[in-house]
Amino acid sequence: MAVHSVANPNDGFPQLLRSDPARALGMLRVQALAGDSASQLALGQMHLEGIGCERNGAEARYWFQHAAHQGDAMAMNMLGRCLENGWGGAIDHELAAVWYREAATHGSDWGMYNFAHVLANGRGVKADRAAAFLWFSRAAEQGHGRAMHFLGQYYEHGWETEPDAERASELYRCSAEKGDYRGQCSWASVLTEQGRIDEACALLRRVLAAAPAYFAEALRDDLGRSRHPELRALAVVAPV
Repeated sequence: MAVHSVANPNDGFPQLLRSDPARALGMLRVQALAGDSASQLALGQMHLEGIGCERNGAEARYWFQHAAHQGDAMAMNMLGRCLENGWGGAIDHELAAVWYREAATHGSDWGMYNFAHVLANGRGVKADRAAAFLWFSRAAEQGHGRAMHFLGQYYEHGWETEPDAERASELYRCSAEKGDYRGQCSWASVLTEQGRIDEACALLRRVLAAAPAYFAEALRDDLGRSRHPELRALAVVAPV
């Protein structure tokens, strides 16, 4: 969530956020205390990320909750994340699932994705792969890159739908273009199968440079076992 999205880009707030985040935080607090849900959401995000202040999960959760109770879909999703991950308080998977569902039904693509994810894994809610497929589909329709990747897996493996390799490949490509590193890996696998090794290598180099360390390490392990020497080389070459 972009903090500057709470304000008109012409009103100077984005510039203030870059030049004086502490002052921007104070401005948002005034608006948040006056009941503006967008400011409450942004204030929560700033406390969560430590923008203009020290990181404070409890304060972030407080403001997300206020905005969520006013019907802000993104705040509902962020409150769910706080509850799922224990940011600023106790972990509560069941309540997290409730807020993800609320965010999803209020139109948040991230809420749709996160609700699908907990449905798929049975975290805080009864596992329901069919419902997860539905919500991944809805998030993907809104252009959510990560949801596209997971939906591609459903089509690739025939989970809750007929296997459709062509549809899976298209979803992986779209996910990769959105910048999702999982989607990029899956699309690189498709490129490799098509003999487009140079394109796959270029894409995987970007993944190794940008993905979380745990993911990059696992990817290098996989690449080290590839039958293609170009891919094996990526396992030992530092990302650029």
